[in-house]
Amino acid sequence: MSIPVTDIAFESSQVNGIGLHVLTTDKFKTTTMVVFIEQALSSENVTKTALLAHVLKRATARLPDSKQLREHLDFLYGAIFDVDVAKKGERQILQLYLEVPNEQYLSNETTLLEQAVQFLGDVLTRPYLEDGVFAEKYIQAEKESLRKRIESIIDDKMKYANQRITEEMFKGEPFSLLVHGQRADLPTITADRLYAYYRELLSHNPIHLFVVGDVDRGQIEQYLARHLQIERGEPAQLGPLAVQKTVSEVREVVDRLDVTQGKLNIGCRTQITYRDDDYPALVMTNGVLGGFPHSKLFINVREKASLAYYAVSRLESHKGVLMMMSGIDVANYEKAVSIMKEQLQMVRDGKISDMEMNQTRATVTNQYRELMDSARLMIDFTYNGLLSGRRRGLTELLEEIGQIGIEEIRRVADKVQIDTIYLLRDRKGGA
Repeated sequence: MSIPVTDIAFESSQVNGIGLHVLTTDKFKTTTMVVFIEQALSSENVTKTALLAHVLKRATARLPDSKQLREHLDFLYGAIFDVDVAKKGERQILQLYLEVPNEQYLSNETTLLEQAVQFLGDVLTRPYLEDGVFAEKYIQAEKESLRKRIESIIDDKMKYANQRITEEMFKGEPFSLLVHGQRADLPTITADRLYAYYRELLSHNPIHLFVVGDVDRGQIEQYLARHLQIERGEPAQLGPLAVQKTVSEVREVVDRLDVTQGKLNIGCRTQITYRDDDYPALVMTNGVLGGFPHSKLFINVREKASLAYYAVSRLESHKGVLMMMSGIDVANYEKAVSIMKEQLQMVRDGKISDMEMNQTRATVTNQYRELMDSARLMIDFTYNGLLSGRRRGLTELLEEIGQIGIEEIRRVADKVQIDTIYLLRDRKGGA
């Protein structure tokens, strides 16, 4: 059964306390499975969740070292597998990803799909243990790996600037935390504490499994019931996603490092998230302002004024953040800030050309349509709706995008408040 051009229609059910969402389609020759485990982003748990992702993908009870685990992936016809964490608003999401060929296209008769579900069950519910807890040798190795990952963020100055403005702008809010955790937490995490946390997470936190491929939902449910059994208690109440905060004063923050190019970020609160009626208009607003090469920031800051090596804007849909980002010569700081503010004001004033509207609408629409070419993107789109509490259909969203006019963009841009202006600059010169 093929899926329609603009619909992403997962069928949902519950198996063993896990939300199962299956999209049956013959569009792909592989089957993609993603498990999402939701956790409230917090200083107490952020490092444990990140470390757990690394430990879980190291070994299982059936495959007790990394070599055997890799060989088993080869046995599953070169399956692609990973475990990682992501930040969506004030949620930290532990994600297990597995992609295997569809057994219909294999020359040998095999139960590859069931074996894939069994492998997911191994990783999630039957990890490799020593003395009833995670193996100390893997804990120590993955702590070191995570420490390097946390410290290496300074090597990518664009990511570093984005994290620093996030820390400053959301000081005191969970959103300020780096998704990979805090280096200072690592010595305090022991094997037994991490195992107790894993059991707690598995027992109480929301878990969803998404499957996309030419599969039978009933068969998936049978495999899941057989191989992914979890003792589930009362579901955790994670609380609402906090986004509303009025800006009383614009802050300016300057960091100095040995860099040759300045990074200028301007962080804005929009008070609008994925679940709000104004979200489609916010997407269009970001597109007109700085989402694309035809947008105001790129054309006016980079091309016409030659003030920046790059000038873009990006949205964080679950926290309602609009971030303007540019790479500049620090001598142009004041001028660059001024002209970037001017571009936002022009959007607020509705000074938007037909070309900007038409190209933004076409580009945004094409981006959403491209979701249909990727199983992973279709899963992420649907999970974003589930996480936010508003499950939009792709058709519904495209229709809304098609109806957004300049007045809606002007009205939404009026809600956008500049919160923090951040500059990462060299060690020379004045303040």
